[in-house]
Amino acid sequence: MTTHALFHAPDPVNEPNLSFAPGTPERTELRACLEQLQAKCGDVPCIIGGEDVRGSSPYQAVMPHKHAHVLADVHRGGTGEVERAIAASAKAWPEWSRTPFADRAAIFLRAAELLTGPWRQRLNAATMLNQSKTAHQAEIDAVCELADFWRFNPSYLERIYEEQPQSAPGVWNRMEYRPLEGFVLAITPFNFTSIAGNLPTSPALAGNTVVWKPASSAALSALLIMRLLQEAGLPDGVINLVFADGASVSKAALTSPELAGVHFTGSTAVFQAMWRTIGGQIERYKNYPRIVGETGGKDFILAHPSADPDALFTQVLRGSFEYQGQKCSASSRLYVPSNLWPALRERFAAEVPQIKMGDVGDFGNFMGAVIDQSSFDDLSKAIEEAKAAPEMEIVAGGGYDSSVGWFIEPTVIETTDPLARHMREELFGPVLTVYPYDERRWTETLELVDSSSPYALTGSVFATDRSAAAEAEHALRHAAGNFYINDKPTGAIVGQQPFGGARASGTNDKAGSIWNLIRWVSPRALKETLVPPTEYRYPFMADE
Repeated sequence: MTTHALFHAPDPVNEPNLSFAPGTPERTELRACLEQLQAKCGDVPCIIGGEDVRGSSPYQAVMPHKHAHVLADVHRGGTGEVERAIAASAKAWPEWSRTPFADRAAIFLRAAELLTGPWRQRLNAATMLNQSKTAHQAEIDAVCELADFWRFNPSYLERIYEEQPQSAPGVWNRMEYRPLEGFVLAITPFNFTSIAGNLPTSPALAGNTVVWKPASSAALSALLIMRLLQEAGLPDGVINLVFADGASVSKAALTSPELAGVHFTGSTAVFQAMWRTIGGQIERYKNYPRIVGETGGKDFILAHPSADPDALFTQVLRGSFEYQGQKCSASSRLYVPSNLWPALRERFAAEVPQIKMGDVGDFGNFMGAVIDQSSFDDLSKAIEEAKAAPEMEIVAGGGYDSSVGWFIEPTVIETTDPLARHMREELFGPVLTVYPYDERRWTETLELVDSSSPYALTGSVFATDRSAAAEAEHALRHAAGNFYINDKPTGAIVGQQPFGGARASGTNDKAGSIWNLIRWVSPRALKETLVPPTEYRYPFMADE
């Protein structure tokens, strides 16, 4: 394992998106992969210590847009499987933690090449079928962003390693960045395959071993990520995939003295409960666990009276309704000045019902179905609340149907109450609530946007008046970790817009940047005196 050179990772470049336009080879290949995955009902095992592990009570992975269609049986793990994964992580840790950086980085760089090559349409198809993403949304997520993580993260970690202290004459000071002692627990969401791939692999790149609990509703893409990593050469036990429920994870992983960190994306309530559990037994752990989480948002678009109506309308539709609004960055509250609202309202009423929704295998559809019955129930309930509330009115949409798939129409709600639940709480679906404000009360509206929701993930301002945009940028400094000017608040790109927010939106450790990677190392300072003194007396002690 000894190396005799200082290696540098290749300079990363963002992976270009394929178009899937009619007549393109990627369109043909993707259709073939969709047909193959739909026709082949297999099983999805846990993968622990490199071995496939099958439990006794599998559940079914289905297509949200056609929920009677079973894609695979997923083997659910319990406390025993989580404990087995912790043991496998401990077994792999000594060798993996000592593996040179170049050898670790090479595995993930190879994974990126496999992903953008022979695995590309397989992972796209799995994301489309099991998570109901369109071809475009799957491509920018499951392939391009995940490949970007695997290419950019080695460069970020290299920058950390290169951060070294000064040395005085006769002394050589050094800093090493050790892996954490113990295992990292990665808990990943259903809505981004790239997040599911990045949360376990970014700590692993830094030399840590990982227990990975993916969302139960994204099992197919999680399995393919693990198979891809195995083909890329990831040693057994470095990442251990367990489809477990929250209770099993809490019982086994959160109580283990070897818990070194948590890498989480999901709901605020779950993250806070985990933090509370860890804090309540902090004396149990060998080290203080690193807790890194991104927990959602109630993301805003604020239009100034000078906003370009056409740009505003286009970006509101994309930001609110792409992937059925199931993005933690999706715009779900819109503040529109009274001078723009009448015309914008008419456009919503006329054009939102024209948005095509259905089976994502039909490339003419802009939207698919929401992820599961629970999400469908929550969203349909919120729509019915809006229909019954005197301060709200449905401008467009408002329908829902679960007979074939869990379909929620793109819905626009107007409210006269800027503090209504629909303006404050994350609904996580294609529901946009609009508050028309008095165009003369711009400054007061800035304060309203900043104070009315506990979240602070993403937000944007639309204004052709540059001074207004600058004023919003300053006034909303703490209201969004990712702030956009004349753009939708979604679509952060690795290496370009490091992603994360604060307040109830998480710890703001910025996935897709050096700031996330630094959480998975533990620095050690080394001082070497080249010629140590041999006399304990100091010069000032000498006789006159």
